[in-house]
Order: sequence, then C-alpha cells, then structure tokens
Amino acid sequence: MNKPDLSGARTIGEAWLGLRLAFRAARIETADLDARLLAAGVAGLEPHQLITGGDIVLDDDVRARLVDAAGRRLDGMPVHRILGEREFYGLRLGLSQATLEPRPDTETLVDAVLPLVRQVAAAKGSCSIVDLGIGTGAIGLALIAECPQARCLGIDISAEAVETALENARRNDLCERYHAVVGNWLSDVEARFDLIVSNPPYIPTADLALLAREVTEHDPAIALDGGSDGGDAYRAIAAQAADRLEQGGHVALEIGIGQNALVSGIFAGAGFETTGIFADLGGRERVLLFEMATGQRPTVQDF
Repeated sequence: MNKPDLSGARTIGEAWLGLRLAFRAARIETADLDARLLAAGVAGLEPHQLITGGDIVLDDDVRARLVDAAGRRLDGMPVHRILGEREFYGLRLGLSQATLEPRPDTETLVDAVLPLVRQVAAAKGSCSIVDLGIGTGAIGLALIAECPQARCLGIDISAEAVETALENARRNDLCERYHAVVGNWLSDVEARFDLIVSNPPYIPTADLALLAREVTEHDPAIALDGGSDGGDAYRAIAAQAADRLEQGGHVALEIGIGQNALVSGIFAGAGFETTGIFADLGGRERVLLFEMATGQRPTVQDF
C-alpha cells in the first residue's frame, strides 16, 4: 500500500497539506477535495473546521489513521468508502460492500418527484412510495425525510443492502415510516403505490470495463450491470409497474447518458407515457417521469 509520510506534521492543518501534496503527486483528479474530506473525517471535524481548527495538535492515533486512510485512497478506494458514510440530500448514510455509493446526480430524482409527493400527500393525507434497488435507501429516505406524510417500502435483492438501508433509516430517525425487504423488483408485492422510484443498474455490460477503478473495484457489480444494452432492469420494472400503481400514480427513474429513447420506448410499450424529463447539474438528461397513458391499462408484458 502506498502511504504518505506525515511524520513531520505537527498539526491537523499540516497533515491536511501533506495529504494534498501526496494526492496531487499521484494525479488524483479531486486531490484537494479528497484531502480535505479525509483530514476532517478522520480528525472528527467538519471540513470547514480545518480552516479554524487547523492548528489542533496532531496526536499519534490520528496521524496513524490518516496515513492508513490516505494509503487506501492512493490505492484507489473512494474517500466516502474509506470514511464509511456519505451525505445525500442532507442525510448521513452509511455504506456497505453491497451498496452503491449514492451520487449527487441521483439527488435530481428526489428534486424531480418531491413536489409530486407533497401534492399527493396534501390531497390524500399520505403518499405511498416504493423504492426499487434501494442500496443505502438514499432515494426513499430522502423523500420521506422531506415529506412527513409520506411512507416508503424499499426492495433490494441483497439482504445486506436491506440491512444497510434499515440502519440508515434508524440513524436518521425515519424507521417509523420506512420498511425494507429482500425481493426481486415488484415480483412479490401485492400493494399499490402512488409512486414507484428507482435508480436501477443501467450500464451496458460491455461498458463496465471502461469505468474508473474507484467504481469497478468498490461498487457492487449487480448495482451497475444493466445487461447488453443497459435496459434489463427497466424492462423488468415496466412489466410489473402498471399493476402496482394507484390510480394516477407515477414511475420515476434515473437513467444513464443517452438512454432517454431506450427507456421511454420500453415504458411506452408497457402503456406508459413520458410526463417529465429532468436534467442533472451537468445538463444531462437524468430522470424520466411516467404515468399510464390515458385510457390504457395494459396487461403485463414479458419483455
């Protein structure tokens, strides 16, 4: 393992500088940000406190943990994997080996459907949500945190991911309105929901090898691999969604770059129409919103 030399650092601020220099020398693209997050996280500070608390004496325990954390970053482990948690939509979420690390782009999905969740809750007194392929539980937890009248069922094929999501619900005081179970999309679900949400695996299998090592070596492949064209999960969800929606219900999905036509076509074939397209902060089409086409309630198709 590559490890920086912090033996001469006397304060947390000097250690922070040492990490920055080591990460820059290794040509890590986000060197300065990573150094700030690691130095603060290991020292038990908020990142902005490095400025005001940079003269805190660096004890041997913190030094050793910083050297170890920096070594793992230099060997390709993402910062938030090292710290074991990540912030998402104002929530602190624990990570595990079975969960995808939630990205800021996925906050676009929360932004897109939160007005709809609040509208349904205001009209009905509650809003029922099912989140498919939950990982850390990020999407569902963020929605119910922002709308006290909403409740969410999370479903994931991984038992470890389900336990991680439930623990995140507990640590954010949301467990009374959040439940999670092991399942294969909507296969074993009989309830109906006002909203189906998902950030499913959507990367074409052949493209997985092109991803950064931070992704391929640390995010679970099952949360990334979308099949030959990236559309396998969308086909499964489209085939099941119509019978699991309340009247007037919606489906909201994160998509990959350039997948609008593919995913919209899959859902059109299942009797849905696209009612919203939302771009992420980089201007890329990131979220699609669907509802049943007027006058249609098709039979479930085998895609």
